[in-house]
Amino acid sequence: MQLQIFLAKKPLFYNEIDYTRMPRVYKSIKEKLANPKIIHLIGTNAKGTTGRFLASALYKRGFSVGHYTSPHILEFNERVWLDGSDASDEVLQEAHTKLQNILKKEDSDALSYFEYTTLLASIVFSSCEYVVMEAGLGGEHDATAVFDKFLTLVTPIAYDHQAFLGESIKEIATTKLRAIQNSAILATQSSEVYSVAKDLALKNSLDIRKYQEYLDTEDEQKIQIIAQELKLASYLVDNLSLSIAALKFLGIKYATDDFNGARLFGRLSRLDDNIIVDVGHNPLAAQAIKEALSPKKYVLVYNSYKDKDHEQILKILKPILNSVELIDINDNRAQTFEVLKRTLNELEIKYTKFKRVDKDTSYLVFGSFSVVEAFIKSYKEWKNEI
Repeated sequence: MQLQIFLAKKPLFYNEIDYTRMPRVYKSIKEKLANPKIIHLIGTNAKGTTGRFLASALYKRGFSVGHYTSPHILEFNERVWLDGSDASDEVLQEAHTKLQNILKKEDSDALSYFEYTTLLASIVFSSCEYVVMEAGLGGEHDATAVFDKFLTLVTPIAYDHQAFLGESIKEIATTKLRAIQNSAILATQSSEVYSVAKDLALKNSLDIRKYQEYLDTEDEQKIQIIAQELKLASYLVDNLSLSIAALKFLGIKYATDDFNGARLFGRLSRLDDNIIVDVGHNPLAAQAIKEALSPKKYVLVYNSYKDKDHEQILKILKPILNSVELIDINDNRAQTFEVLKRTLNELEIKYTKFKRVDKDTSYLVFGSFSVVEAFIKSYKEWKNEI
């Protein structure tokens, strides 16, 4: 069976997750999988860009590298990056065939979309020296947590997916940080996260350090050069710094041009002169975007999932908005327009429904991967008309 047909039969999201399934299935096939050095990324935001900075630099240094990230915007291939480019359909199909041959049929059928694609990626990366693996939903119970990790990178932790991870920052941080096996490097965190990290380090004899402990004056100078060359927003500079701390941990030297072309699309990416797209979907991402784009004002093309704090997001973004245009997304998790309109009225933000792009208007497209996907498809149709 073709991979895309097989994956289409699996739900993308679940109201309940069987946390015992992935460890059990992985254990049954572990001896048949390769064992590269896995660098695990956990956190709330910034996993994708941090991972791509690191994977790109390792590849430029001459290593064979895989980068597993999620979700994708337009094509599934975006999730599986191998030695400088997204894996081809042929490579993915070959890995799917191999995986089908080593899995029991009942396990293959039972695995969730993300669990199956995580194992699929490990097949694609079988010849890699390093694999940069991004967690999907959480930490200790995530499908990616079953692998032996050489190093864990912890991007900023904030509120998100509370139904699965916990209602407080302490609970969320504990769930995520329990994925650490040996060594970890922390991005800048809140005091609550640092406290949880310290407690877990003492309890489990873990080596957990802040990224600043790995950087010296020369590194700081290089980071500024890279940031200027790539025109990075401040939060992307933080992600770059964490990736460089990882290189220092690994004992790998790097040059400033090792990060050229490492920007991951969909993270404050300029689609056109007047259009910026970002796949962020929570208050932490909104705050970073406001700081990066202020004081310029934009029309926000927006939608939200029901489990996201859209009111707080819109409140944060309001100072850089002229108005909001609500876009339809084909997802049953999408918030209703009625609820979004009520919030916009309460916040006194002008709004309308998104129809098409005006070339004389500056747009910020934000809300989720689904929002960016829907906008890009609409934008391409509009471009083809003119």
